[in-house]
Amino acid sequence: MATYTASVEKRFKSPGPQPNGLQAAEDGLWVIDQKTLKVHKLDWDSGEVLHEFDTDTEHSSGITCGDGALWISSTFGLEIVKIDPVKGETLGRYPDPGAGIISLAEGSESARHSSSHGLEWREGKIYAAAPPTQRVHVIDAATWEEVNQFPTGGLRVHGIGWSEDGRLWVSDTSAGTVQLMEPEKGRIYDVFRVAEPDEVHGMTVFDGELWYCDAGTRDIGILRR
Repeated sequence: MATYTASVEKRFKSPGPQPNGLQAAEDGLWVIDQKTLKVHKLDWDSGEVLHEFDTDTEHSSGITCGDGALWISSTFGLEIVKIDPVKGETLGRYPDPGAGIISLAEGSESARHSSSHGLEWREGKIYAAAPPTQRVHVIDAATWEEVNQFPTGGLRVHGIGWSEDGRLWVSDTSAGTVQLMEPEKGRIYDVFRVAEPDEVHGMTVFDGELWYCDAGTRDIGILRR
């Protein structure tokens, strides 16, 4: 049970209408928009657009950096897509092990398959947070073999980001919580709430601070604990 609620420091608005994934880099903040499917790199202080390009993805929900490329979760494409971060060209397309039907849609005639949302990279592996399976899937990027997975303990896992101690912050938009999880078996070490109406969709960590984006409001900011 969460013992405290974070304050939300809103820094600027996303240039796109529905920002859904974030990734920190030293030279700017990467954002993927689920409606325009466009990637923006933003200035940390002003939110000014430093670089942008279109992507060949579908309802994109997560973004990370690794192996000299960007990786984007194409949520309705059921893929994780590798993209050149300068030209925006697609370098590869890979099946998402987190694909399936979310539990809220089970039994519905209109249920649609979807796949992962938040992505992170560490030591040649991609960590993919998947609402359909309610798990984080760990994939060897070189072989595209799933090497691990662990449950998130929530209904709708979304953004993820590495803490400075090597554990993983994991958000759940349905519960309005962010948990600190051990990235092998998913043991939880900390949790806090994010009060309505704010929602954490994309999430990343920069200089020890948890940044978030809200697809409903276009807000990008910091979660103060």
